[in-house]
Amino acid sequence: MSKDFRIAPSILSADFSKLGQEVEDVIKSGTDLVHFDVMDNHYVPNLTIGPLVCDAIRDLSHKAGALIDVHLMVKPVDRIIPDFAKAGADIITFHPEASDHVDRSLAMVRELGCKSGLVFNPATSLSYLDHVMDKVDMILLMSVNPGFGGQKFIPETLEKLKQARARIDAYEEKTGRKIWLEVDGGVNPDNIAEIAKAGADTFVAGSAIFGKPNDADANRYNTVVGKMRDALATV
Repeated sequence: MSKDFRIAPSILSADFSKLGQEVEDVIKSGTDLVHFDVMDNHYVPNLTIGPLVCDAIRDLSHKAGALIDVHLMVKPVDRIIPDFAKAGADIITFHPEASDHVDRSLAMVRELGCKSGLVFNPATSLSYLDHVMDKVDMILLMSVNPGFGGQKFIPETLEKLKQARARIDAYEEKTGRKIWLEVDGGVNPDNIAEIAKAGADTFVAGSAIFGKPNDADANRYNTVVGKMRDALATV
């Protein structure tokens, strides 16, 4: 299993009154991706941010060396994919239930120059992957039910991670192509090592990173990100 671990702070939990500074500070703390949660109050019971915000942080994120990881919790999904590709997304993931033609939606993401991926809710079967692995660059497992930040990690996700890792490893052995395995929901310094051992290599964390900011300290995220890195070093 890959030891190349990536941490993706979810800006859903950031202070939006100073989002640019939040993004800059959290990347400086040693994170790799900026996770961007897009909710439509239709597919999930919440309404968050759109492509204009993605465009606003594009230059800042890319200058700092962080990829923009857009998670679309919208239905239908095809209409909004081009807007986020244009706004600077590097990776676009969506839920298979939100697309009438999953293969076509994945192909669209790639044709627009982004990495593509599928997102699986806690009760969604991995069988959606059966015929589209060739178009998937990332698999994202939700370890909470999507819609709101601050939820607790669902333990059953560990078994699902092992199943997804087995699929990825078998595909890589066959083709030589790597696929990232991301997990989102309730990730923190106390459980990140166990999650990594189950197969994840990319970790979304929102409230665990942004939850207790100290406005006087520009390096306030170093401690929690450092704890995550220390835990991952034991895997």
